[in-house]
Amino acid sequence: MQAPAVQFPKKLYGLDHLRAFAICYVLIYHYRLFGHPDWVPVIGGFGWTGVDLFFVLSGFLISSHLFAELSKTGTISLKTYFIKRSFRILPAYLFIVAVYFLVPAYHEREALSPLWRFLTFTKNFGMDTRVEGTFSHSWSLCVEEQFYLVLPLVLLALAYYKAGKKGLLLLAAIFLGGFAIRWCGWQIIAPYTNTDAFSALFRTYIYYPTYNRLDPLLVGIAVSAFYHYRPAWFAKIGKAVNWLLPLGLLVLIGAYYLNSNETNIKATLFGFPAVAVGYGIMVMAAVHPASILYKYQWAVTEKIAALSYSLYLSHKGLMPLTQRLLALYGFDPNSNITMLICFIVVIAAAVLLHIVVEKPFLRMRDRVLKRKAQSTSDTQQLTAEAV
Repeated sequence: MQAPAVQFPKKLYGLDHLRAFAICYVLIYHYRLFGHPDWVPVIGGFGWTGVDLFFVLSGFLISSHLFAELSKTGTISLKTYFIKRSFRILPAYLFIVAVYFLVPAYHEREALSPLWRFLTFTKNFGMDTRVEGTFSHSWSLCVEEQFYLVLPLVLLALAYYKAGKKGLLLLAAIFLGGFAIRWCGWQIIAPYTNTDAFSALFRTYIYYPTYNRLDPLLVGIAVSAFYHYRPAWFAKIGKAVNWLLPLGLLVLIGAYYLNSNETNIKATLFGFPAVAVGYGIMVMAAVHPASILYKYQWAVTEKIAALSYSLYLSHKGLMPLTQRLLALYGFDPNSNITMLICFIVVIAAAVLLHIVVEKPFLRMRDRVLKRKAQSTSDTQQLTAEAV
């Protein structure tokens, strides 16, 4: 693989703006599951797609770092890669898992899945929210962890067999294969379209499994490949890059109507890809130097983006717990003031989780990587002296 001509700046502010939007949209979407003002479902009904935006961002960022390493060294250090991922993901996640198992009052819905499902990141397969709905939003973390595990192995295989150019064909094949897999899932749930069980079955067989939710991750990888390996093409869109934002919005509006009825096979087959393409267009705009999203830093979105992982992990248990406590003092769970207090509590808890758990482990990660780099440097020096 040739070294990419386009180099990452230290900070992509455009992605912070999108990440902040994604977490806010998800919070509003999940708040409608509990007591809420009447306007929340109107604004937040499409908020489930915030997770898809996170997937596009993950696909773009993780593949970009791996592409850069492959271009520079011809290989990927799996040890370094998994050290980075483990220290970034596991500490806060395991802390929240512990809270769910040790504090029953934190449960937002029905019983928890077995602990091994959380520890192996396999909760998203066969999950029935009617009986194990607590911490159900961990399904997306399962998808991402499985993606983090497989992607570097696939890229290493492509590099080993010098088949990098065929990677795009593989990407397209997996993307198109998703339509066939979702069609098979639809055959299982179609007989139940007019029953009360349909919504839960749709989530079990269509919404949660990784093989049905690869579209946004693949789109993120495609945008990253375009960014890195076709810099001349990427540069050519500069004059029209700000038109990508309304274009992406138009695609998402179409996706909104396409997904408005989950009992429709068209939503099952085309709904997720439409959302992925819409957000992928926005990410493409956000990483282009000519884009307004790229140029302007905003401290608010930067802070929200930094807290997004802690917010995502902790919010769904805190919202109903806060509402129950406020109800003891006469607060209406459906009021705007209750919602405001709930969001303040969620943000405060996320800040605490970020400071107490996330940041110390990130500093520990940096120390481990520094020692590893120093050890590698010393070994190379001794080898050179021996030669």
